[in-house]
Amino acid sequence: MKTCLAIITARGGSKRIPRKNIKPFLGQPIIKYSIDAALNAGCFDEVMVSTDDAEIAEVGKQSGAVVPFMRSADTSNDFATTAAVIEEVLNSYKQQGKTLDYCCCIYPTAPFVTAKKLKEAYDKLTSTGADSVFPVTKFGYPILRSLKLNDDGRVEMNWPEHLNSRSQDLPAAYHDAGQFYFLNNEPFLNKKKLFTDFSFPIVVPESEVQDIDNEEDWKIAEIKYTFLKQKGEL
Repeated sequence: MKTCLAIITARGGSKRIPRKNIKPFLGQPIIKYSIDAALNAGCFDEVMVSTDDAEIAEVGKQSGAVVPFMRSADTSNDFATTAAVIEEVLNSYKQQGKTLDYCCCIYPTAPFVTAKKLKEAYDKLTSTGADSVFPVTKFGYPILRSLKLNDDGRVEMNWPEHLNSRSQDLPAAYHDAGQFYFLNNEPFLNKKKLFTDFSFPIVVPESEVQDIDNEEDWKIAEIKYTFLKQKGEL
């Protein structure tokens, strides 16, 4: 039987939005949305929170997750990578005698993650044997017609050869939705990469994606979530 772990990564040192990972989002701690999605996905043997913060750990436990150990100082600073956090968690479980086949790193400020998306990603990962599966969304405007500002403050095209290209003739481009990474543990531990040339996407609409880096982002995310909830899409 293959084993699968959900890892909610939630350190305590948020700078731009203080206590971001447990701040109320439409009435409940935002981390609870990620935990609920994982608990309801039906593909995890355990849902854990990786944190260095006692209050976040307590909120995680109250929301139904486990906190079997606290995150180290090395993976709690501003420069620690997500890959390093995941590696630490998997190695800590291994030291406890628990070898895991798959894991899913879910960010704590990702209220648009749903159990359905997690199960879809799990099914794609296990059926393809991929290194990883993660959600992406399409840029709303063709990036080959994007602009930049030069040193004099004037506008220039990044790719001037596409000045007269029609938008519909240009290939679609996608970006990481910044919500979760479903990983095949063995290749991850070998390569230490969240995605490789053997990764697959879950394509999600732009309406279900929102980076939350400041208070304005937070308000936009709440508006989007409320709209989607009213439509029955979350």
